[in-house]
Amino acid sequence: MTSRGAGTAFSRRNYRLSTESEKPKLTGIVNSKLLNDYLHRIFLSADGIQPATAYRKPLTFQNLQEHLDKLLAEDSGAEDSRDQVLEGRLGPSTVVLDHTSGFEGLLLVDDDLLGVIGHSNFGSIRATTCVYKGKWIYEVLISSQGLMQIGWCTLNCRFNQEEGVGDTPDSYAYDGNRVRKWNVTTTNYGKSWAAGDIVSCLIDLDEGTIAFCLNGVSLGTAFDNITRGAGMAYFPAISLSFKESVAFNFGSRPLRYPVEGYRPLQDPPSVDLVKAHKLLGYLKNVIHIGIDVLEGKLVEKDTSMWQLQGEPTVLITLAHIFNHFAPLMCKVYLVDDVLMNFLLSILEQGGAVEAHPLIQQLLDLMWLLMEDYEVHECLKQLLMSLLRAYRFSPIIPDLGLQIHYLRLTIAVLKHEKSRKYLLNNVLFDVLRSVVFFYIKSPLRVEEAGLQELIPTTWWPNRFTKEGKESKEVKEESAEERLRRRAYDRGCQRLKKRIEVVEELQVQMLKLLLNNKDRGGVEASRYIFLNKFRKFLQENASNRGNLTVLCPPEYMVCFLHRLISTLRCYWDGHKAKAPAALSSEEAYVPPQLFYNGKVDYFDLQRLGGLLSHLKKTLKDDLALKANILIDPAELQAVTMDDLDEDEESATSTAQRPVAALAIGGALARPSWLSSPTLGRANRFLSTAAVSLMNPRRPLGTLEKMKARTLSVEQRTEDDIEGSHGNEGLLLGRPPEEPEQSITENSLLEILDGIVMMYNLSVHQQLGKMVGVSDDVNEYALALKDTEEKISRCPKRRRDIYEELVKSQKVFSEKLNHLSRRLAWINVTIYSKEKMQDIYWLLRVCIRTIEHGDRTGSLFAFMPEFYLSVAMNSYSALKNYFSPVHSMEELPGYEETLTRLAAILAKHFADSRIVGTDIRDSLMQALASYVCYPHSLQAVERIPEEQRISMMRNLLAPYEQRPWAQTNWILVRLWRVRSHCLLLPAAWAHASGAITQLQGCGFGYRYTRLPHLLKTKPEDANLPSLQKPCPSTLLQQHMADLLRSDCDMAPSFLNSVLNQLNWAFSEFIGMIQEIQQAAERLERNFVDSRQLKVCATCFDLSVSLLRVLEMTVTLAPEIFLDWSRPSSELLLRRLAQLLNQVLNRVTAERNLFDRVVNLRLPGLESVDHYPILVAVTGILVRLLMDNDFQGAKRATAVLLADPCFQLRSIQYLLGHAEPSALAAMPPSADKRHFSLHTSLPSADTDYISLEELAKVERMLSHLSEESKQAAASTLPTSEEDLCPICYAHPISAIFRPCSHKSCKACINQHLMNNKDCFFCKATITGVDDFIKPVSS
Repeated sequence: MTSRGAGTAFSRRNYRLSTESEKPKLTGIVNSKLLNDYLHRIFLSADGIQPATAYRKPLTFQNLQEHLDKLLAEDSGAEDSRDQVLEGRLGPSTVVLDHTSGFEGLLLVDDDLLGVIGHSNFGSIRATTCVYKGKWIYEVLISSQGLMQIGWCTLNCRFNQEEGVGDTPDSYAYDGNRVRKWNVTTTNYGKSWAAGDIVSCLIDLDEGTIAFCLNGVSLGTAFDNITRGAGMAYFPAISLSFKESVAFNFGSRPLRYPVEGYRPLQDPPSVDLVKAHKLLGYLKNVIHIGIDVLEGKLVEKDTSMWQLQGEPTVLITLAHIFNHFAPLMCKVYLVDDVLMNFLLSILEQGGAVEAHPLIQQLLDLMWLLMEDYEVHECLKQLLMSLLRAYRFSPIIPDLGLQIHYLRLTIAVLKHEKSRKYLLNNVLFDVLRSVVFFYIKSPLRVEEAGLQELIPTTWWPNRFTKEGKESKEVKEESAEERLRRRAYDRGCQRLKKRIEVVEELQVQMLKLLLNNKDRGGVEASRYIFLNKFRKFLQENASNRGNLTVLCPPEYMVCFLHRLISTLRCYWDGHKAKAPAALSSEEAYVPPQLFYNGKVDYFDLQRLGGLLSHLKKTLKDDLALKANILIDPAELQAVTMDDLDEDEESATSTAQRPVAALAIGGALARPSWLSSPTLGRANRFLSTAAVSLMNPRRPLGTLEKMKARTLSVEQRTEDDIEGSHGNEGLLLGRPPEEPEQSITENSLLEILDGIVMMYNLSVHQQLGKMVGVSDDVNEYALALKDTEEKISRCPKRRRDIYEELVKSQKVFSEKLNHLSRRLAWINVTIYSKEKMQDIYWLLRVCIRTIEHGDRTGSLFAFMPEFYLSVAMNSYSALKNYFSPVHSMEELPGYEETLTRLAAILAKHFADSRIVGTDIRDSLMQALASYVCYPHSLQAVERIPEEQRISMMRNLLAPYEQRPWAQTNWILVRLWRVRSHCLLLPAAWAHASGAITQLQGCGFGYRYTRLPHLLKTKPEDANLPSLQKPCPSTLLQQHMADLLRSDCDMAPSFLNSVLNQLNWAFSEFIGMIQEIQQAAERLERNFVDSRQLKVCATCFDLSVSLLRVLEMTVTLAPEIFLDWSRPSSELLLRRLAQLLNQVLNRVTAERNLFDRVVNLRLPGLESVDHYPILVAVTGILVRLLMDNDFQGAKRATAVLLADPCFQLRSIQYLLGHAEPSALAAMPPSADKRHFSLHTSLPSADTDYISLEELAKVERMLSHLSEESKQAAASTLPTSEEDLCPICYAHPISAIFRPCSHKSCKACINQHLMNNKDCFFCKATITGVDDFIKPVSS
């Protein structure tokens, strides 16, 4: 084997192509006559005419080389023209992007200098070659469909971050994003482009015109009379915004859409092309013509079943051909134009790929007769051409082009040696092989042929993401039913076509996951595993670098194909090993998370950093998993963490500044640049170097840290285990069963699938829902327009015509969107895809359950398992409906219950320390209790877990996400208007059972009364769900509050503290808003301030509702004064209620003025929600309790200095006479009143029974306040509490004998034991009774 260094002249393999004269015959070679005939049949002349036997020169292997050289030299007279300068063109013959001086802004350029990514606001770059005469063309492969301007410019054009190609004189551009053409000014032109399209740019300098084509279809002349003449030459050029990307083809590859009369800027290798086609013809002849040695004649053979079979004559003949053919197959153009087309023609005969073994035979020949470096380069270029062709093929109805290229890719990968080379060196290192598993969505449904596949369009009258909850869906008409059925049939036709492509993609993955091909080197699966893990690391470790991340739309398709392939292999193993688990029972065992066999990079664990967990849980690892942590490893990890920043700073300082500006090699492959290459290694910048001073240098790959597992060094034994080595399953905890799960390698792939979903798949699933939202919007607009047409007066012909135009526009848009939605539903939201996500959810649930059983070792589990469990459930519920219902999935109820148990247990799990994941768990539980089906699942979990969940929810609010906790409690309280029976222990003294109409006073609304006429919000928001009660969880809450004497005071005090804070913040903010509104100069209130203000108001309302629930469920906490702190809690509650009432009900006050402003962002701020919440608490305390309790509550409420009877009167619309007199006569102010919220045909806010209770409460308080005023004796200032001056002195402290009222000292002692006055420690408090003599 010869050297493989760069630039080395490689010698050919010695195949003994010449025969020594003293050995005229070789064993196995046919006789001279037959050999002569055979060689003449193989190596025909250029005209294809075989001379007569008498006139042709005898051919042997001795003179074959000379004969072949002569044949190849024919028709090669143009060889000398290669170095000639073609008229009309200036510049290098190899055309690339000018990365030395022809650019502006920040850009990333590929290795081949043909792909570019925008890395600044609007970067520009031009090519190295210009044209001044003739007709020229180049192609641009669109990798992203964003803002770009593609065209031509002169050398004098000066661009900047705001102006690019087409924005200056003598530059011309087409912009398919905005569908416009640019030359200083802009006008509409062309069609919109999409990722995967090819734009052809044509310039005719003879006629002075510029035109563009999209996927081979002319868009017409864009510009004419362009500037020509002396000194005017045009360069291909582009300007593109941040993260947009394209790849150019100036002629280095065959043009995908050549145009007659136009030449590519770079000449094709004509001489080599002629030679390659000749040699390919000779190769075809060898395949087609066989030698019958016994009969001594030549025979025609079936080319599809050709095999070499060790024939020396044929082998030596092929060696002569490949001696010339092999060097040509290292060239991009020839591989694309000659080799790929030849291999595709073999498969054109149809049938399965296995029916065409000729491709396998040809690959065997290549490995046999070509140098290794030649085979490597040829295979790399072949896969690049296939990937480029697959990605940039237009969508046609039968997806024939995509199927064609996938079949050839599979045929190549079926060859074991080629597959392993490509896996090791190309598929993940050079190519974006994930593109092979992507099915792009057509932006223009007409060109994709969807009109033929789906001739009839349909859209639902109403989209509702909570499908089963919608009772308002109208019966469809007969016409709509026919349209829907026709549409469904069209969707099924489309689905069958797409399933063919998906099946081919799965076949490809099955080849890559083959673990039986162990010949020579390790099996393909283990190569794939290491590359796949590295792929995940690049996407997990570069979340902020968009150019490195695999696009999420690719990830979605890759995930589904990988799941299909994994389950196939998993169940195949189950068939061979019945003791193993089936894929329906799949999970990831917990030992993978802590034994170090699988690298999780720097991803967060549930218990924090891995280094921290290894230190704190090393004893548990040794005890439970028999894993010992080397102290030296812990020290190394610690030092790595400390030195990380220093290394970065040092290497950055040592690196030359110029390398940062130009030519710095990136460490990661780029997904946004070239359509096939995976690495953008040149960073171009015209900005200040300080802008490009990264935290880490853009240099070579960083060295691996001690904590990072080197996946590329792992072997099959490291993964699967052998001879007592458990491989990935090392360190099985005692809680984990000994049953075999499946092959260890499949467990790691499953783990990678879960990680993939977390990285970007869930985000993409949510993004694609936007198309169905657009359908809903247009459907509503069309329906509204049709209603207007039906109501339009006949005399208003002008209005009628405009409405008809609008109707036509909406119908056309809906036809387009419904067909596009069909494609998306088949490729992303089909029933099979839903089942994949559901399977993934169940995998995560089982994995979490198994990890939970390991106790403290659960902390090693990566956070993304919990995230995927929550997000996949959210996707199933929100994204796949109403196309498919989650309730149709097998085991739906059980899965919901198991997920509910996980949320209920782990939202307050001390083993989980990450703030973000704890917040996510809390939010998921809050959403869970908003919907009937999921709330019922919470009620089905074991009673012990339910009680534990409620205990955690009732823990003090301080130092935890209390807002979400409070929201959960509010949802458990918010019920329908049916009657709730209170337990007998809470009833009146007579023992009767009290019936309450609903569990929240006036709390049956989903939208506030003043918002009914506004545009409805997203009906799927948890806050807009219809009330769904949980009396079972309310029962648990009541039992806990009544039975635990310490829990109730601590919980309620924290609620009262947060209410005091939230309402005070709200009042402070509306004061600032009012002051800003009263200023004479024009000003704007910050929208963020408005949002925070509304949030504080909503928090105040929800906190009041929790207090209402507590008062209803366990009134004795406030009214049974034999319980510690009950009197204090009641006084604090009364104080806060009075403060809220006084602030909100005062006439012409601050709250009134801000509400009447109706500022955007403050829509939820209104009298109704907060006043009915306060009213509910008062009604429960004063009207729905026994006589003794109501008496105590009344006394405390009236004793509070802030109490004002007019606040209660305000609830029923009784305004103060003084306020009415002060109002201007012309004022048309509508007062708040509960009377306006009585039940009607459309609303049900306040019931008649509730209103009657408020009226009785007002009468009761009026009477009691009169009696209290009559019986109250005047109190001297000396007898008032020196702290609050509101109550008489009633307590004396021990041992210092200072005095105050009980309310002040009880509240003080909650947080401090020191005396108000002398700071002595208070040991006790006694009742103080003033002596009579005083």
